[in-house]
Amino acid sequence: MKLVLKKPVTVVGMMGAGKTAVGRALALRLRVPFLDSDAEIEKAANMSIAEVFARDGETFFRDREAEVIARLLTMGPMVLSTGGGAFLAERNRAAISDAGVSLWLRADLELLWQRVRHKSTRPLLRTADPKASLTEIYHAREAIYALADLAVDADPGYSIQKMTDHALRVLKTRPDVLEERR
Repeated sequence: MKLVLKKPVTVVGMMGAGKTAVGRALALRLRVPFLDSDAEIEKAANMSIAEVFARDGETFFRDREAEVIARLLTMGPMVLSTGGGAFLAERNRAAISDAGVSLWLRADLELLWQRVRHKSTRPLLRTADPKASLTEIYHAREAIYALADLAVDADPGYSIQKMTDHALRVLKTRPDVLEERR
């Protein structure tokens, strides 16, 4: 059986949920392009996300992010990974839903903390108490991520391949998005 992706799959979720790693593996398995909206923003700005935040502020960044996501979604079937805050904006949720499907990588707070606590590339965690900041962000965003079309639960014991297998099972429930062909 061959899997045929018909529409863009946009991987959403908290920082540390595995959007880039699982997104890349999913794209490889589906033989479609993988794009990362943060990487595309960095390329266009010729600076890191943290530098854009510091220089221009979050509002400026979110506007550029929405523009980049809208442009990328016009490119046909692909797997698109977004920054953790992208799905919070209604305009991004609408664009993602109109073009394809959103796939939430749902991970609990402790797993997220284990994955991000040693990384200095997270501008929203550059605070006096990064775990408290992560907790606050998690609770503020969880209900919005729950608006995603589909969800895949992360587990600390899952490899990237196992998460990818779960994502494919969930995507197969949407034959308008992913179809199995002989």
